[in-house]
Amino acid sequence: MIDFWVVLSAVLPMYCLMAVGVWLRRAEWLTHEADDSLIRIVVNVLTPCLIVDNVMGNPALRDASNLVLPPLFGFGGIMLAIGAAWMLRRRSGAVGEKEERTFVFAAGHQNYGYAALPLVMVLFPRETTGVLFLHNLGVDVALWTIGLVALGHAGLHEWRRLLNAPVVAILVAVPLNLAHLQLPEFLRTANHMLAQCCFPLGLIFGGAVLAETLPGLRADPGWRVMAMSCVARCGAAPLLMLAAAKWLPASIPLQQVLVVEAAMPAAVFPIVMARRYGGDPLTAVRVVAATSAFGFATIPAWIRFGLWFVGVPTGK
Repeated sequence: MIDFWVVLSAVLPMYCLMAVGVWLRRAEWLTHEADDSLIRIVVNVLTPCLIVDNVMGNPALRDASNLVLPPLFGFGGIMLAIGAAWMLRRRSGAVGEKEERTFVFAAGHQNYGYAALPLVMVLFPRETTGVLFLHNLGVDVALWTIGLVALGHAGLHEWRRLLNAPVVAILVAVPLNLAHLQLPEFLRTANHMLAQCCFPLGLIFGGAVLAETLPGLRADPGWRVMAMSCVARCGAAPLLMLAAAKWLPASIPLQQVLVVEAAMPAAVFPIVMARRYGGDPLTAVRVVAATSAFGFATIPAWIRFGLWFVGVPTGK
């Protein structure tokens, strides 16, 4: 079985990059005014390049099971996590419906993209990374549908956000891969260079957003919300997701993805969505800060346990 320190060494760069984001925000080198430009570049340019880089030429994504099942597992994993958080909302210490719904929404969504991605890339073969993107397609659908329902705000107008640049990249790259087509060499090289920038910038941005919210957390920590968010996100959700990975039909690359996804802390993006859709941003900050800090210990532990429990190799 994979050594604990191998997993920890894969986790540490993620926290280092987030720490760089915290430092850049506090030093005012990465200002709030730059956030919109940075996130547009990461989401609309770098992420599609990364998807193309890992989907095209990927033999695992010529298997029908790896095209259909990963989005279903991605959607189902969010449903399981939201369900676990919903059961704990009355004991979470959240006050009022707005805080309770935000607790459920934030604890129900793992950091499925820019935190999971480097771990998958380090621990598993390239084929697994392509499966990760299809898994995340299902997570995106869940985020903008049942996620917004949990937050108390949902409408068809908002669900149109599902048609975004990463989704378009998947819809284009998967058929090209099935047809065994490739980009010209010079375009493939340029695309790969852009793809390599994706997850470092994504994690730096996540750290910057987290740094901006920490003053409110220091003023009112909300220890019970933080503790229960760790129970939901770092305890109950991983158990449910690993059980699904073990006992439901899934290929080895998909099982590898699910092991990493199960171990992830809460995503940073729900803080932004709580602001936009009438939730309680401070509750979301508490969930993200607590699970990210607690995750430093639980991520390597869950991944190591998950690989053993599900019975899948690292492939490296």
